[in-house]
Amino acid sequence: MGPRRNRYLRLPDAKQAALIAGARDSEPVKGLTHGYYKYPARFSPQFVRAAIETFTRRRDLVLDPHVGGGTSLVEAVALGRDSIGVDISELAAFVAKVKTTVYSEREIDELDAWSKCVGASIDIHGPTIRFADYAERGYYKHLDHPSRWRLRKAIEQGVWSAIKLGTPRLESFGRCAVLRTAQWALDGRSKQADVDEFRAYLEDTAKAMVEGARAFRAAVRSNGPHRREVIVLNRSAAGLEDDPTFAEGRAPRLVVTSPPYPGVHVLYHRWQVDGRKETAAPFMIANKLDGAGSSYYTMGDRKYPGLKTYFDSIRSTMASVAALSDSRTVVVQMVAFSEPRWQLPRYLDTMEDAGLTECFLPVLKGQRDGRLWRSVPGRRWYSDQRGETPGSNEVVLLHRKAADAPAERTGRTVTSQPRPST
Repeated sequence: MGPRRNRYLRLPDAKQAALIAGARDSEPVKGLTHGYYKYPARFSPQFVRAAIETFTRRRDLVLDPHVGGGTSLVEAVALGRDSIGVDISELAAFVAKVKTTVYSEREIDELDAWSKCVGASIDIHGPTIRFADYAERGYYKHLDHPSRWRLRKAIEQGVWSAIKLGTPRLESFGRCAVLRTAQWALDGRSKQADVDEFRAYLEDTAKAMVEGARAFRAAVRSNGPHRREVIVLNRSAAGLEDDPTFAEGRAPRLVVTSPPYPGVHVLYHRWQVDGRKETAAPFMIANKLDGAGSSYYTMGDRKYPGLKTYFDSIRSTMASVAALSDSRTVVVQMVAFSEPRWQLPRYLDTMEDAGLTECFLPVLKGQRDGRLWRSVPGRRWYSDQRGETPGSNEVVLLHRKAADAPAERTGRTVTSQPRPST
């Protein structure tokens, strides 16, 4: 299926090449605060950085309506852009907020001292604290098993150590260190980690996170005074144009996101222990609440005929993106499909229904379908995946607000600005 319209972005060849290289980069996710937590289906920082540098200038607004682990926000702030992230998951919002917190030098020194002694708080013979409210709600499910109670106790001791840091910002950092360590120790492992390994990993993780916080602070400060706090909204992106955050009418220069993939099962909100036994423990560690089952986070049951609930949801989300946009806004999405043959055309139709028109890179004209594809061998989209699946191939879709899309919705006017030459 080729381009439907002759709509090519006017970009220098060098910028197009940088965007393509960033999309196809296969380096592990690392640097700054990106290693704080392994959120499923994470963006490549190299790709996000290339998109931000290609389509925005300093102090432009970058929006991610499906922010996930916050990669887009980290890169935006580090490059001197203002940023807003949105996610329906409290866990995602927690991770994104911690990763984009600019800690003071004093706070970093306190966290550095904590990282060097947090291992001592993990003592299988020492006291612990049980979080009764979470236990009553079922968040301890599968953690009280005889083979896992020691790790459960280590997690509780680690969380209690984080709480004793004394301020909400420092506590969130500590909880995130425990979150990453517990994920490593429990999620999808064939051989369970022991308490000594947990303790050592927690120390190493906390120290690495402190270095990440230092690097992030330095990157932010290199772009001048940090004028705006990063905004992370815990809500659906549908109806976002009516959120008070956007009351001033400022349109994003770039929308960069990776929405849930149609028909592709990704376990965003739970961990799997001992095979496929799901636990909501990450929410307990982060002191957040789990919203619902997996379909809540993936825009509908992937078994629903024609994925109707998914496409209805993504239409609503992207219609709100279109309402927030102006003629200068570029929308960049990275998406994968379980059955691309029919899902990709349906997805593109849905974008048009939402008020977005697809655009293309001139340098890709005549190649495949004119779109930017990347292969991700071994990607673990499915808990039971064997080898590559259609979900291992991602496509970068570029859109702009359709010329005939309404500039005003629900009483809110989107202001346009003269577009700079490229």
